[in-house]
Amino acid sequence: MIKTFTVESTCNDMRIDRWLRNKLGKIPQGFIEKNLRSGKIKINKKKVKSSSKVKTDDIIYLFDLNYKESPVESKIKFSPSNEIIKENENLIIDNNDNFIVLNKSSGISVQGGTKSKKNLVDIFTKSEIFHGTKPYSVHRLDKDTSGIFIMAKNRETAQLFTSLFRLRKVHKTYLALCHGELEKTSGEWNDDLIRYDNGKKIIEKAKTIFKVLDKNSNASLVEMKPITGRKHQLRKQLFSIGHSIYGDKKYFSSKNEKGINKNLMLHSYQIKFMINDKKYTYKALLPDYFQKLLKTKKLNFLNSRWDFQSIYQKYFRNFVF
Repeated sequence: MIKTFTVESTCNDMRIDRWLRNKLGKIPQGFIEKNLRSGKIKINKKKVKSSSKVKTDDIIYLFDLNYKESPVESKIKFSPSNEIIKENENLIIDNNDNFIVLNKSSGISVQGGTKSKKNLVDIFTKSEIFHGTKPYSVHRLDKDTSGIFIMAKNRETAQLFTSLFRLRKVHKTYLALCHGELEKTSGEWNDDLIRYDNGKKIIEKAKTIFKVLDKNSNASLVEMKPITGRKHQLRKQLFSIGHSIYGDKKYFSSKNEKGINKNLMLHSYQIKFMINDKKYTYKALLPDYFQKLLKTKKLNFLNSRWDFQSIYQKYFRNFVF
């Protein structure tokens, strides 16, 4: 049996393997590559590689593509109390007709799953703010990472944000408090990060611009602007240079094992984007526990600005500040 799909404009320039996951669900990378090689997956009737990118109005052909998923664990049900709903509504920075921006707390997931119970989607589904519609999660933010998070109020806005993120027209700034004193005070990290998909090793390029805002022999406060958006990118990159983030229970060295904090000291501090020629800039205050540890480590957070013009002319030429 042959199935065909037409690529929508919001998916223009997306990798074929990512498009397949968006369309068909969580499919192992190995399964995708095997069927691309055999010709069971084609773009405009032509064999392609997993790195090939789809274009608007391309026709995707699936020939006798049968994938049987392993039994899926059921999602943990979560019914938020009025108190929890109110607590998260109080974290909202902006609430307009199309989306909300909030300062997400550490320890709460964006969406529910088999391991996560408390999550923003279920909370705001019950909120009067989304009466008559539903919340759309438009980007990722790890459960243990605090800070700026956006939820769309309608499908059109959700698709718009998805497109902006894919085209790297949304610019995020993170703050991390990490172990030890970084030697370089600014620069770029360019790494090959490894992850595994159904046992298959996958190497992904990761790029981040960083600047050390303050440091001493015990700790460093680092401002980071990820150019790519790999899973756990910032945590992995700091760990790889021997400066794991305080509170990181996944990426840490034995010398940093003692004194692990309850909270991950990684905060999504600022986000910038443009919609219909209107600039949007949002900042999220540091959590109390973050500020307290900064004080304990005798570090200061100054709202220092970067040389955005030179940096973004290099990486984001289509964005105007």
